[in-house]
Amino acid sequence: MPVTARYGDPAANLGVDNDVLRLQLAHRSVRKFGSREVTDDELTALIAAAQSAPTSSNLQAWSVVAVRDPQRKARLAVLAGNQAFIAQAPLFLVWVADLSRARRLAEHAGTQVDAADYLETTLIGFIDTALAAQNAVIAAHSLGLGSVFVGAIRNAPEQVAAELGLPPHAVAAFGLAVGTPDPTEQAGVKPRLPQAAVVHREQYDASADAHIAAYNERLAAYNSRFGLAGNWTSRVLDRLRGPESMAGRHRLRETLDRLGLPSR
Repeated sequence: MPVTARYGDPAANLGVDNDVLRLQLAHRSVRKFGSREVTDDELTALIAAAQSAPTSSNLQAWSVVAVRDPQRKARLAVLAGNQAFIAQAPLFLVWVADLSRARRLAEHAGTQVDAADYLETTLIGFIDTALAAQNAVIAAHSLGLGSVFVGAIRNAPEQVAAELGLPPHAVAAFGLAVGTPDPTEQAGVKPRLPQAAVVHREQYDASADAHIAAYNERLAAYNSRFGLAGNWTSRVLDRLRGPESMAGRHRLRETLDRLGLPSR
């Protein structure tokens, strides 16, 4: 059962089992792809799955730009931290928190949507986008495709918006590289924190952090299998140490304002 790999614990057990759970528990990020193209039918299925995700008040405040052109993928790869797998993947989906559609509706109706200027609505856009994209990831996996999210698409939001021709009030939230996994890639199912560290009964209990020590050992062992250093704690602290660790994303608030999401 994939649950043992998911937690890096041979004693892990769910007590229930079905095909959907197996698919979800076996998920891993793929950064090396085969040459086969993602078909139009497969893309249509991914988007249908994405549109089946929950959406706040049925606002459907997201869009997605499907990028196949090699030169455009290469430019996006540079903007997203020079990650070569973006250019190598046959399909790169850029998921967009899109409040521009509601703005156009208001313009055509001769009315205002002032609530779109507030942080709550910005959050709705990004949350809706994430829910939709995760549905697409599971659908891709069910079709034998692999994928990896690319948060670094937020390193240069204005340049990405120009590259994709995004209108005002629409912001690229993240990318998703999609393709057939290359079986030669050295990667596995990365263990997650034990449930005892993340599940709280009735009220939050910070003493659950005691379970992190065992997880640090499991993740360090996983990392060493693939030539990586460090445990979970060291990586979290390194990633969040300060603005210098954010690849320019510490300026995101003012960038969102310039792109039409003031989020006040």
